Amino acid sequence: MNEPTQRRALASLPVHNLRFFEQIDSTNAEALRWLESGAPDGAVVVADAQTAGRGRLDRRWVTRAGSALAFSVIYHPSPSELDRAGLFSPLRALAVAQALEVGYGLQPQVKWPNDVLLDDRKVCGVLAETAWMGQRLLGVVVGIGINVQRGAVPAPEELLFPAVSVEEALGASVAREDLLRSSLAFLFAWRERLSSPHFLQAWEGRLAYRGQQAQVESAGTEPLSGILLGITPEGDLRLSLPSGKEVRIHAGDVRLRPAETKSVNHLGETSC
Repeated sequence: MNEPTQRRALASLPVHNLRFFEQIDSTNAEALRWLESGAPDGAVVVADAQTAGRGRLDRRWVTRAGSALAFSVIYHPSPSELDRAGLFSPLRALAVAQALEVGYGLQPQVKWPNDVLLDDRKVCGVLAETAWMGQRLLGVVVGIGINVQRGAVPAPEELLFPAVSVEEALGASVAREDLLRSSLAFLFAWRERLSSPHFLQAWEGRLAYRGQQAQVESAGTEPLSGILLGITPEGDLRLSLPSGKEVRIHAGDVRLRPAETKSVNHLGETSC
């Protein structure tokens, strides 16, 4: 994967500002630097390898060259999008899920708030970050990491949640530039419908563990177990407790998993 290949693959999309790196610390870190110096809306950063990739809860690791698809997209939310800026992260996960469905015939699910699963194993992680200047929002950066080849998946002892690659699930090789193009195409399409009920319906329709017993763990609090009901229009998780009370959980320092699954060490998040 190189810059000319990427530019040819994205020629049919409205991607007018692209930065490609053979190796970088983190695509999200570069996107934030670019944002602070005036990056336009929709700018994209792609890297073949990362030396300090980042995930949720400040997890960090290395992305090996040629194994994963790591990229970040820069947004300047419009006034109508500001109240829903928190949905940019699941928007990205939904776009990747649809790219895997339509392009490869797979059946991914979105694990709230923004991981993509194949056969209950993590194939993609999303990290959203904001940049501010005083009280003014400069923009939102959404980083995506997709395990494309088997070499992108960490060793089992390093995993907190089971992980898988696209090629392992598919049983065939995958061109990373094709998956990038498809993911971005669905991203642009869904952004136009972010405030529509269709977005929530599409997200809930692919929601992992919906209608099942699930457990939510949050730092500093006791885990909550209950039936996963769905998602609110604001993107919060709806959980029905054994008492019958419904609680709503905001995305943040939380971890969602099936109630019967044992926790293993969480480096299975793909880095950005």
